[in-house]
Amino acid sequence: MTRIPEPRRTLFKAPPSIARMTTTTGKTQDQLDKRKGFLFASGAFGWWAVMVPLFFRTLSKNGAVPLEVLAQRVVFGLPILLLILALTKRLPELIKAFTTWSSLKVLIPTTGLISINWFFFIYAVSTDRLNHASLGYYINPLFSIMLGFLFLGEKLSRLQKIAIGIAVAAVGMMTVAELQAGGGWPWISLLLPTSFGIYGLLRKQVNVTGTIGLTFEMAMLFPICIGLMIYLAQSNTGIFMAESTPLPITLLMLLGGVFTIIPLVCFTNAVRLLPLSTIGLLQFTAPTGQLLLSVVFFGEKFTPLKFAAFVLIWVAIAVFLRDLVVTHRERQACLDLEIIE
Repeated sequence: MTRIPEPRRTLFKAPPSIARMTTTTGKTQDQLDKRKGFLFASGAFGWWAVMVPLFFRTLSKNGAVPLEVLAQRVVFGLPILLLILALTKRLPELIKAFTTWSSLKVLIPTTGLISINWFFFIYAVSTDRLNHASLGYYINPLFSIMLGFLFLGEKLSRLQKIAIGIAVAAVGMMTVAELQAGGGWPWISLLLPTSFGIYGLLRKQVNVTGTIGLTFEMAMLFPICIGLMIYLAQSNTGIFMAESTPLPITLLMLLGGVFTIIPLVCFTNAVRLLPLSTIGLLQFTAPTGQLLLSVVFFGEKFTPLKFAAFVLIWVAIAVFLRDLVVTHRERQACLDLEIIE
């Protein structure tokens, strides 16, 4: 009896050239995504660092009060956001946010918090306190960590505790510097991270995307801002469309929405393409740019004691970033171990 040979059981293995091509293509696409993400992140943080303060300062130097700048930012920004949602067919998500109590009870308070944050940043730029705002945004991630510890039960690492302690010392030194210069307490440096930190804490409690949440908040503020602009126009304290306002300034105010949306779109794409640890590193370019802008171009006073306060905050940030790197490596090691097992 003739024995029929069994078919050989072989797994298909791609030729080396094809395997290399696949690996190379994957790496190339990943590198391309990271480059795009880096460009988007640089655009977002660079815009917040330079373009937004320049925009606010230009308007304030031409007579616009902070409330008017805030109002035009909302009034001219909301239509652009609604257009983006309409083009991406996401308007039903916005309607759901307006009709769901679980969303309303969170997004109504966040509307108040983000308006406070925006107003006092505009106020800081208008009153030559951009370096105070810069310190506040340096502190912001450390303040958010502390809020997570206090309200979400998140544990603080040893490095995080050290970073927060150094940041507190930096704020104390900044306070002494301001009191010596007769400028009073640096309350803006505390108000900005407090309002934004609590804002972020609340936004974690609701399941809506950043764009939907921001559109909701602008829509809530829209009627108030329209009323505010009408009041400023009738009382002759607003500059928008006023006879004495140069045409370029009026046109610039019309671009308030664009100045708000451009960094948001860049940031959204950066978060999609880059690891959050990278975003965490790049976020500090914004307050750094604001500090340089305030001292070099705006001519704000920067005493040696203020410089010492910023050196302390930079040390705190370095410790914070070191903790980010350590945590990232530990998580990666755990993932690699799970894959092996």
